Order: sequence, then structure tokens, then C-alpha cells
Amino acid sequence: MRCRRSFAVAVTAATLLWGTPATAGATSNHLVAIWEMNESPGAQTMLDSSGHGLRGWIGGEVEAGVWVGGATGYRFSRLEPDTPPTHPRHLAIVPDTSALDPGSRDYAVTIRLRTTEKFGNIVQKGQATANGGNFKLQIPSGIVQCLFRGSAGSLLVAAPRAINDGGWHTVRCVRTRAGLTLIVDGSPVARRSGPTGWIDNAWPLSIGGKTSCDQISVGCDYFAGDLDYVAIEAA
Repeated sequence: MRCRRSFAVAVTAATLLWGTPATAGATSNHLVAIWEMNESPGAQTMLDSSGHGLRGWIGGEVEAGVWVGGATGYRFSRLEPDTPPTHPRHLAIVPDTSALDPGSRDYAVTIRLRTTEKFGNIVQKGQATANGGNFKLQIPSGIVQCLFRGSAGSLLVAAPRAINDGGWHTVRCVRTRAGLTLIVDGSPVARRSGPTGWIDNAWPLSIGGKTSCDQISVGCDYFAGDLDYVAIEAA
């Protein structure tokens, strides 16, 4: 990560999208975790700079300490989609904790990424059949999508155009009681109204693909590209 400023700018640009005075406070003042991904090559622990101690494990196939385009981050190599074997070491994983579950709270996920590929799950907690719901950011066909699935239903928002141009992009997905909003590089690009309800599962937070998959009946959807940071906020 270049500096905390890039995350702060993304938050400031999206703050008004929370909609009401009660939810407008769900910004960096309510930071749950931020993984700045500044670790040196060979690091095995992903540090949380929020002060909440939500550390993660960096898989051996994730290349830490990559400097590109003015930022230090993680590189996830390209793996052929839906082709065995699985690569569990391709992931960075944060153990399950209630702090990372949206519950019924307003909740935001912000990432900074660059890729030239057109597939992969970037960050998620839970999968499609998980008890307690799930959420994820993914990039099919190079188009960022955000999904929240809870007790009241599912909502998915998608950007109108691809961002797999090899440049850095900041993507922020905001879930409120009113619906989902997707912000790319500081600009709102998609909204859907409706409730998603309670989301609380026993799964870890996974960065770079799925944790439960076999590449046959369930694809692992491994992300290919670079990540500068991942941040979680809630109110």
C-alpha cells in the first residue's frame, strides 16, 4: 500500500452514499480491519493495521512484497479456471470471527487491485451454500461484481464496464439496510435497492479464491492479479 491516504480518499468519496445521518458514520471511524499488504517477500502473516488484531495467513503461493505502479502488495499468479488440482496455498485467509460478519449492520468492503485477467473471486466470507449467508467481490469478464446474501435475500451489483486494464483501481461495496452500492475509483457505478438481512457464518474470510472447492464440481475461482489492500468497515 502506498499510504493510508489512498484508502481514506476512497472512504471520503463514498461516505455520502450511506444515506442517512445514522449510517453516514460507517466510515473509517468504524474500521473493523485493514490489511495493507505491505509484508516483505516470504512473509507468512498478513497484518491488520486497524488495531483489532485480525491477522491472517498468507499462502505460500501468494507473492508478498511486490512493488508495482507505486504500491507494495500481494501478487496472485494465474491458475487455469476449473482445472484440478486445487491450490489452497494460493489464498490469504483470516480466521472466522464475529467482527467480520456483517450481521444486520451497515457494512463496507474496499479493495485496491490491478489485473489483466477476467475471472476470480477477490474477497469473500462464505460461499453460495453457506449457512448464515455470504458476501463476495468477484471479477467475471473483468467486470467487478459485489454480492451480499442474507436472511432477507440476495443482491448483486455489477460495474458497467471492465477494469482489467492492468491499472490500479479502488473498488468499494457498501451494504446498508436499503440495498447495495458499488463505487469504482470514487464514483458510484451501480446500485440496487432491497434488504439482505442477517449475515453471520462460520467461514473464514478468504482473499484470492474459495476455501471449499475441488475444481471439478465446485470451481475454486482463483483470482489472478495484484492487491494493494483490503479493508472492512461496519456500523
